[in-house]
Amino acid sequence: MTASLQILRDGAALRLRLARPQLHNAFDAALIAELTAALEGAAADPAIRAVVIEGAGASFSAGADLNWMRAMAGASEAENRDDALALARLMRTLDELPKPTLARVHGAAFGGGVGLVACCDIAIGVPEAKFGLTESRLGLLPAVISPYVIAAIGPRQARRWFATAEVFDAGRALAMGLLHEVVPAEALDAAVERQIALLLKAGPFAAADAKRLVRDVLAQPDRDRRDHDNAALIAALRVSAEGQEGLSAFLDKRAPAWAAGPEGKG
Repeated sequence: MTASLQILRDGAALRLRLARPQLHNAFDAALIAELTAALEGAAADPAIRAVVIEGAGASFSAGADLNWMRAMAGASEAENRDDALALARLMRTLDELPKPTLARVHGAAFGGGVGLVACCDIAIGVPEAKFGLTESRLGLLPAVISPYVIAAIGPRQARRWFATAEVFDAGRALAMGLLHEVVPAEALDAAVERQIALLLKAGPFAAADAKRLVRDVLAQPDRDRRDHDNAALIAALRVSAEGQEGLSAFLDKRAPAWAAGPEGKG
């Protein structure tokens, strides 16, 4: 646990809980650094197979801390650039984390909070959750988080919400693709646990590397090269230790080794 972040181990899952409830888990430089360090630690730990991002108190994350924003308003352009690059590092670390990630969303998710949701592989929220890319009200734009939000909701939607700063609800977030699922508040933890259980039944490498496959396919415009790369990937997976165990377990009608133990819950 740090001043702004609770790091909770739950078997093979790691829960990173933003812990500034009195400020609705708003970002400042310290929280950004602590969350980045925790994610980098999770990436290096082979025992961690899923990471959950959540918020303590009434909100997921209300975006930027007002005192932090006030300080940065008085800083130089170079200092602001360095500060923004720290947030960019956090978002990219989460987006490219070699572990499946889940966002557990309740209350407010504004600004950078929307960025965290967009960077996670799976996002589940409650009907009462509220979302907003509210930077334009301050004469700013959600520039750092924009690649991840655009990837989640698409450019057409992003052009509207970036410009208007309008707050939208969980139903709209679901329809746009920012959320994958909306469940009643009393069912939120069970819904998150269900996704973790599914991830732990999947091959560790396969579950972790799914996002890289999606990214590589989208980035490769050459169809012949894409076919070659994908064929090489599936061939390598089939002969890998994980692929061999998964196929053998399927044919033998048993749980694979990674899902048979207490952490796999198989």
